[in-house]
Amino acid sequence: MADDEATTEQLAAIAAENEEAEPVNYKPPAQKTVQEIHELDKDDESLRKYKEALLGPGVSLADAGVPNVLVTRMSLMCDSAPTPLVLDLQGDLEAFKNQSFVLKEGVEYKIKIGFKVNREIVSGLKYVQQTYRKGVKIDKSDYMVGSYGPRPTEYDFLTSSEEAPRGLLARGNYVIKSKFTDDDKHDHLSWEWNLNIKKDWTD
Repeated sequence: MADDEATTEQLAAIAAENEEAEPVNYKPPAQKTVQEIHELDKDDESLRKYKEALLGPGVSLADAGVPNVLVTRMSLMCDSAPTPLVLDLQGDLEAFKNQSFVLKEGVEYKIKIGFKVNREIVSGLKYVQQTYRKGVKIDKSDYMVGSYGPRPTEYDFLTSSEEAPRGLLARGNYVIKSKFTDDDKHDHLSWEWNLNIKKDWTD
């Protein structure tokens, strides 16, 4: 049986069910550099110590040529997967279009994104994912990641648990367009990858 059995009409119906709500009209606060934040209320010892605990002792000396937000990897976290499902996002992003993650239908999974903040606080980080089947957009998910300050080690963001679709019509290849962005609409990284829903891991 072919694995792309869903008709265009069925895909359109799925897309209508997943129609996104109107976006909230949110305006982010004015951005301040880490240096400016350290300079504020610097005579208040307890506040200075609190800011150092959050932001580190001073301005980061990270190379100015390195992006402030560096997205390093994406993983599909699934307890029943036979092998880890990981994309190295610092390599050739175009290569992902020619390979697929295989996911068994009906399993629970989460997406984990690894990223670094190098120099300045970034506010309202967001992971956006659009899912396509046969060229039809059938779903869009926005995940609020949060606001983060610079530090030498990576952060990890984990989405809420999702269930892979199941059934004959659900099996087949999905093209997923992912983007890591923020309140200021900076595109920190965009990448495209494939998810193949199968009856079993080894089908």
